[in-house]
Amino acid sequence: MVVLHYTGMSSCDAALERLCDPAAEVSAHYLIREDGEVVALVPEAARAWHAGAGSWGGREDVNSHSIGIEIANTGDAPFAARQIAALEPLLAGILARWSILPERVIAHSDMAPDRKSDPGPRFDWRALARAGLSVWPEAVTAPPDETGFLGALRRFGYPEAMPDQLLRAFRLRFRPWGQGALSAGDMGAALDLARRFPVDGGRSRA
Repeated sequence: MVVLHYTGMSSCDAALERLCDPAAEVSAHYLIREDGEVVALVPEAARAWHAGAGSWGGREDVNSHSIGIEIANTGDAPFAARQIAALEPLLAGILARWSILPERVIAHSDMAPDRKSDPGPRFDWRALARAGLSVWPEAVTAPPDETGFLGALRRFGYPEAMPDQLLRAFRLRFRPWGQGALSAGDMGAALDLARRFPVDGGRSRA
């Protein structure tokens, strides 16, 4: 897998200092500065401590099965065009080297919906999907059904969590404009992703 994060700190330098501080017990394979510079911190074949508690597709120890990319961003600002321009070739190389499919590029909030929100609603997942580096649901609708929605999210890869936490995480990534109760748009998007990209479909390699 590849897990995308925002740093959530005041500056990239502050984030870099924390990522390199053994006492912080946090690390990532790459950090992308505001100007688009890619800083390699941990070899891809080595474990980095970026994901923490959570799971995806039944993988409980995400750190051992993923490459983590931190993008310098406070969490409430748009991502710089230079950062996205740097992220795309970086991701393309990682996916090619490790035979990772686009559906295995996930948000930190996807695997830890009860405690994380990064890279947040300002990150353009649709653009990443258009580049073949992630996935995006078709614009379909279906009658809202919480049980069916949660089942679809599980088939796509989401972990167990409270229904409101899962809806929030799903919307952060796929429907950041969504509000209120589960909608027909939420339901259709979840069913489409589960149908086209089931985590147990025998096609993905973590």
